Amino acid sequence: MHVFVTGASGWIGRGLVPELTAAGHTVTALARSDTAARALRAAGAEVRPGSIDDLDTLRDAAASSDGVIHLAFKHDIAFVGDYATATAADRAAIEAFGEALTGTGKPFVIASGILGVLGLPPGAIATERDGLADTGDRKGPISGGGGRMANAHQTLALADHGVRSSVVRLPPATHGDGDNGFMSTAIGFARAKGAAAYVGDGANRWPSVHRDDAARLFRLALESAPPGSVLHAVGDEGVPIREVAEVFAAHLGIPAVSVTPEQAQDYVGWLGGFWGVDGPASAQITRDLLGWQPTRPGLIADLKEGHYFA
Repeated sequence: MHVFVTGASGWIGRGLVPELTAAGHTVTALARSDTAARALRAAGAEVRPGSIDDLDTLRDAAASSDGVIHLAFKHDIAFVGDYATATAADRAAIEAFGEALTGTGKPFVIASGILGVLGLPPGAIATERDGLADTGDRKGPISGGGGRMANAHQTLALADHGVRSSVVRLPPATHGDGDNGFMSTAIGFARAKGAAAYVGDGANRWPSVHRDDAARLFRLALESAPPGSVLHAVGDEGVPIREVAEVFAAHLGIPAVSVTPEQAQDYVGWLGGFWGVDGPASAQITRDLLGWQPTRPGLIADLKEGHYFA
């Protein structure tokens, strides 16, 4: 297939482009800077200049491709408080792709998040069926599930309009060498504070996946996910944050400390609202559906390799 990819120069995208080309696919990647364009060409992709705000570019690129993988998201503004603008831009891009792909039967795969799954009782392990409520022919977002969850539902609804749409939910800890996401951010806060914090007893769990395993799942979704599929890119179902903090502490030579939810922001900055969340998740449905099996190191093993602390 000839695949159009947004966000191809980002963390997941840098693993996805070689994953696709190694499987015999060709890639055109959206690039919003010359630096990104050079890196993408070096990885074997053709380049389409533009951003996800260039809706005509998105429509044209989708129409001329055999499938689309949409990874781009305005994390830069979302993480400084303008989440509404970031999700609105994402929604507009999804609408543009939907207009171009309706009735074609082409695959359309987007990235979403697992921590956005709402409505689960405490301690429950989220599955691919959670976070959606039965609204008739398709499953819609549960009440209160706005933002990226609503955009994911919009994507799934395209399955009723001749698009082989699917949503890959990513864990907050999508890790690996070169990661500059939640784990590297948390390490930066711990280093600056001189303490590696966990909330309460630190038993709250985060799901995780190695970036390379996640990239492979996106390829499998492109190739064979049924229309309207929700997929979980989960390697570790739930890693206790206390264990994560203890690895930070060991590598940085600082104490691991328990903090209250109110203190969390002082220790982990803007991550404070997430650091105490218990959100384990399963990928058993995904594994059974697509035959996906994670093969790369789990989160704790990856942290212990030391590259995060170099």
